[in-house]
Amino acid sequence: MPVCFDVTDSAALKAGLMGIYKAEGRIDVVVNNAAIIQNQKLGMVTKPLLEKMFSVNVFAVIDMIQLVSRLMARTGGGSIVNIASITGVVGSPGQVAYSSTKGAVISITKSAAKELSPQQIRVNAVAPGIIKTERFEELYEASGDKIDQRISRIALGRLGTPQDVASDRASYISGHILGVDGCASI
Repeated sequence: MPVCFDVTDSAALKAGLMGIYKAEGRIDVVVNNAAIIQNQKLGMVTKPLLEKMFSVNVFAVIDMIQLVSRLMARTGGGSIVNIASITGVVGSPGQVAYSSTKGAVISITKSAAKELSPQQIRVNAVAPGIIKTERFEELYEASGDKIDQRISRIALGRLGTPQDVASDRASYISGHILGVDGCASI
């Protein structure tokens, strides 16, 4: 049941979730994947850019967790997966805004996992490194960065793939930040 809405519109978010809940009788899993990224050096980051990125990357995640956790609690629990980023763990030059939003997602994940566990709601995050997607290629073509230098810092010696990020259900994992970064963060 595809439902499209702007994640920053709380009313549309609620309507979308309620539509799914009414049609299916439950919501078992939510993946908070919506995000925006605009790389800027620290001295160039503007308040409007920060507000926009936090609105999508952080505030919308909290809204989703608040709403869906109430629905999941009614039916015995569920699983919430937040998409963070390795930059939220280790930082990255030129990405202070993005890094801070993804660091916030990591903190949200840990706190929500502890708060929601009595309702049998698991909350985890995946923190991908550089994943070869269309968006990645657009960003790197536009930036002129040398990707070979970045790959040389990845212990596995390659970019990640979307398949590297996907995983099966693990019923005893909660509050964990799963780094899918080719061993680049250690």
